[in-house]
Amino acid sequence: MRRALAIGAITLALVAGPASADASRFAAAWPQTDFARSLVDLNEVISGGPPKDGIPALSDPGFMPAAQETRLEPREPVLTYVPEGQAARAYPIRYLMWHEIVNDTVAEIPIAVTFCPLCNSGMIFDRRVAGEILTFGVSGLLRNSDMVMFDRQSESWWQQAVGQGIVGRHAGTELTQLLSWMESWDVFRTAHPDGLVMAQPDWQRHYGQTPYVSYDSSIRPFLYSGENPPHGISPLARVLRVGERAWPLERLRRLGSVREAGLTITWAEGQASALDARNIGAGREVGNIRVKDADGRDVVHDIPFAFAFHAFFPDGKWMLGN
Repeated sequence: MRRALAIGAITLALVAGPASADASRFAAAWPQTDFARSLVDLNEVISGGPPKDGIPALSDPGFMPAAQETRLEPREPVLTYVPEGQAARAYPIRYLMWHEIVNDTVAEIPIAVTFCPLCNSGMIFDRRVAGEILTFGVSGLLRNSDMVMFDRQSESWWQQAVGQGIVGRHAGTELTQLLSWMESWDVFRTAHPDGLVMAQPDWQRHYGQTPYVSYDSSIRPFLYSGENPPHGISPLARVLRVGERAWPLERLRRLGSVREAGLTITWAEGQASALDARNIGAGREVGNIRVKDADGRDVVHDIPFAFAFHAFFPDGKWMLGN
C-alpha cells in the first residue's frame, strides 16, 4: 500500500498553538500556506507517501459519447453528474483511482470531481469560493486516512471527505457539494444513452486495474489506529452518508428499499467494488444506491467507509433500523 494515515477530528475553532509549533516540517514544501490559520493539530496530518502533485490531478478532461466507449466493463463504477440542461457526464473510477481529482467546467460551473480510495469517498464540489475559481491538486498528505487536497491559488489545505478548508487562508471555508452519485457504467449508459463519458487520460497508468487489491475486505484500514465504528460495524463496511446520518449498505442490500428520515433509499445489484479484484470490473458486488426526497428528487450523498464516517462525524447518527 502506497499510503499511510493519521487520525484526528476537525475542531470547532481556529487554533494557533499546535499548528504553528508543527508547521516547520511542512514549510519547505508549502511556502505559500498560512499555517497560522488552522482547524486542526498538524500532528494529525502526515505524508501518505507521494509528494505534492505526486498523484497528478487532471484539468479540462476530454469526453466522448457514451455509445462510443468500449474500454469500460458493465459493472465498473462511475461518478455520475447530471448538469441541468446538458448531457449527463460519467467520470470513471478507473481514472479517478490514479488521479483522485479532476478539475472540470460543466454548464459554466467549475467543478472538482474527487475520489479518495482509502475512504471510498467520491464527491463533486463547486470550485467557486468568494468570487474566485480555485484549482485543486493532491497534496500527498492524509488526515484520518482521507486525502488532503490543496488549492493552487493560496495553497490552503482542504479535507476531501467533508469539503472543508482545514489549513491556510481558506481554513473554515466549506465547498458546496454538488449532486452526484456512484453507479455502474451499465446503469449510466442505459439511463443516459446520449450521455458523455470522460476519455482515457494521456498518462501511463494501469487504468482498469486497482493498486488497492482486496483493500475493502481488510480487517482494518491501512495503519489505522483510531476508534472503530460503533455497533460492531466493520471499519471498511460501506455506508450511505446523507448529512450526518449513515445507513450501512449491508442493511440496504438486505432490505432493497428503505423509507426513513424523509428519504427513499434503494439498493440494486450490478456495481463492482473498485477496491477488491485487480481488474476493477470483476470486483465483488456492492450495488447501486439511489437516494430521493419526499418529492422524488435526488439527494446529495456520499458512500464512504464506516471508519471515515465515524472519524469525521463522531456524533453522527447510525441508521440501523430495528
